[in-house]
Amino acid sequence: MTTSMLAIILGGGAGTRLYPLTKHRAKPAVPLAGKYRLVDVPISNCINSDVNRIFVLTQFNSASLNRHISRTYTFDRFRSGFVNIIAAEQTPSTDQWFQGTADAVRRSMPHYGAYAHSHVLILSGDQLYTMDYQKMLAHHEANDADVTIATIPVTAEEAPAFGILKSDDDEVITEFHEKPPLDQLEGKDSPVSEEMEAAGRIYLASMGIYIFGKDVLQEMLDANPEDHDFGKEIIPAAIESRRVLSYPFEDYWSDIGTIRSFFDANVMLGQRKPEFNLYDPDRPLYTNARMLPPAKVQSSYVQDSLISEGSVIVNSQISNSIIGIRSFIGNNTTIKNTVFMGADHYPWHLPEHRSNIQGPERPGIGEESYIEGAIVDRNVSIGKRCIIKNRDNIQEGEGDDFYIRDGIVVLPKNVRIEDDTII
Repeated sequence: MTTSMLAIILGGGAGTRLYPLTKHRAKPAVPLAGKYRLVDVPISNCINSDVNRIFVLTQFNSASLNRHISRTYTFDRFRSGFVNIIAAEQTPSTDQWFQGTADAVRRSMPHYGAYAHSHVLILSGDQLYTMDYQKMLAHHEANDADVTIATIPVTAEEAPAFGILKSDDDEVITEFHEKPPLDQLEGKDSPVSEEMEAAGRIYLASMGIYIFGKDVLQEMLDANPEDHDFGKEIIPAAIESRRVLSYPFEDYWSDIGTIRSFFDANVMLGQRKPEFNLYDPDRPLYTNARMLPPAKVQSSYVQDSLISEGSVIVNSQISNSIIGIRSFIGNNTTIKNTVFMGADHYPWHLPEHRSNIQGPERPGIGEESYIEGAIVDRNVSIGKRCIIKNRDNIQEGEGDDFYIRDGIVVLPKNVRIEDDTII
């Protein structure tokens, strides 16, 4: 069974809802939890599930994603595993970019189709969860499914944000509704566990995780050549003509598609009892193995936060925050409810000694600054006595070197904030 399924991870489109975090990188390359990238989640789930043949389809701003994957995922020659990147390309049959998720998989078939397989696992590159895909495959085969869709029960209030699937008592999916309005949910509920029913989670949301039989996928894509999206087109067509099964999933799952969801998922990881376990020895989250020194924390107060390796924190207060690799936090600085992504070099490194010459010379935070409710991207330099806080509770806005999205102040990658700046 372990060699019968290969995985395809969708690199995503332009990622406009995560802008400006996607200004310089693809969505799956956005940093997570201080030291990881979003793409590490599905790749790690694959490796932990013994699905070792993985293709990542990329298109927009893919340079940093390609670099991360090539540096991180090198399998030994005895496992016959790999993580291969397939970029959108011009061919004799088309000169267009990928037009959607299904179009990306359709046009990449010459690459992954050359490998023997019986099933295709299709994954998103921008979600946070832990799943054993072999259990999903066993569920698929045991129920003689043509297509299996991972689903998660949601409440009526959450349902309008998702594609909602209706299943019968045998977990066969009979209907699909794309982001149904709250007042149109009647009759769209499905059988769920007693625990989920008691919590009001009676609507099945598609997680964007699919298993197709190899031949079924080929036939569906060939029969619908103008259908470019799985969720909106291929899946509804499959429900009408194929045996499509629900694979119920009730653990933690976050679809990191907005600035708010990205912020919440990160800050959650620093809590005392986070919903997602970064410390599971049986299902580790893999990433680039950087040779960095331990974090150094001098005379500081840290509460409910993650401090990544290579960081230096001097006489500061940090709470409910994520501090990324090589972060320098200057004397008497306060950081609250913030995702600080760190840097590619230290502020004391001379330019001629840096491998990455982009961004300010001195990334990090100067002394006596205050940051709250913010996302600070990689290589940002914040001067002395700065205040970064959405004091007026603005939901959407922007300035010269900052954006406000979903009420969160976002400082884009490589910007420099001068001393005494108030945002």
